[in-house]
Amino acid sequence: MRLGPAATAIAVAADVAATVIGLWLVMYLLDANPANDLVNLLEHLARWLAAWSHDMFTFDEEWARVVCGYGLAALVYLVVGNMLARRVRRM
Repeated sequence: MRLGPAATAIAVAADVAATVIGLWLVMYLLDANPANDLVNLLEHLARWLAAWSHDMFTFDEEWARVVCGYGLAALVYLVVGNMLARRVRRM
């Protein structure tokens, strides 16, 4: 299936956003060094991308709050972004 340029841009942006959040989640779960420049960059980008969901849940365990909040954002970017791309392609 070939997407038009606008649909491709939307799908790529959504996939990149979800990937950044996913990479930061992996870094967080593996207890990566927060002083590392790459880890720091991913954390800041992920926090900006997931600003609407990063503290949505109130689980007792911090890791559960982080995984659910950021995981929700990544899932929304993937699903909504790719649905929007398909819709734009049909126009």
